[in-house]
Amino acid sequence: MTCKADGVVAAVRAAAAVIAEHRVELIDLDRAIGDGDHGENMNRGFTAVVAALDAGAPETPGAVLKLVATTLISKVGGAAGPLYGTAFLRASAKLGTAGDLDAPALVDALRAGLEGVQARGKAVGGDATMVDALIPAVSAAEKAAGDGGDVAAVLAAAAGAADRGADSTVDLVPRKGRASYLGERAVGHMDPGARSSALLLHAFAEAAR
Repeated sequence: MTCKADGVVAAVRAAAAVIAEHRVELIDLDRAIGDGDHGENMNRGFTAVVAALDAGAPETPGAVLKLVATTLISKVGGAAGPLYGTAFLRASAKLGTAGDLDAPALVDALRAGLEGVQARGKAVGGDATMVDALIPAVSAAEKAAGDGGDVAAVLAAAAGAADRGADSTVDLVPRKGRASYLGERAVGHMDPGARSSALLLHAFAEAAR
């Protein structure tokens, strides 16, 4: 199974709906260890993405992701806009102008997105950030593709691993971002960026399925 631009658009629309559904949860997670704006910022960003898609959807998977990237960078405040924007921008560049997205290309795009987040935020595994969800997600995606999985199987594997990665942040002492100011007091709270990363991957996986 491969995916064309319309499939990527459907996945992005699904992601926007999931972010809207979990807006309050993300606000509450961020309020516990940050400034409480993550859910509102993400919802505002993906609402703007949907509006941009309504105005005219691009014709390749990479171009769809570039539109997502530029919209998030311009509309989302805090750390989330630059981090997610960079992730989608790197993924878009990796896909180039190809008209189809297959499992190996998807894995390449996911890895490029992770590398973009790490380059922008300077976070590594164990820092209690979205990277702790994305690193296992990319590893699981690579394994699924290596086992012959299609786009849907790769995304399902990535989403499951991202969940476990997000759960792992509950027991970590944050070393990046506003939560790092709390030190040990932040232990016991899930990182909101890790949670939103897992939510996005689940939305993509459901759309692909």
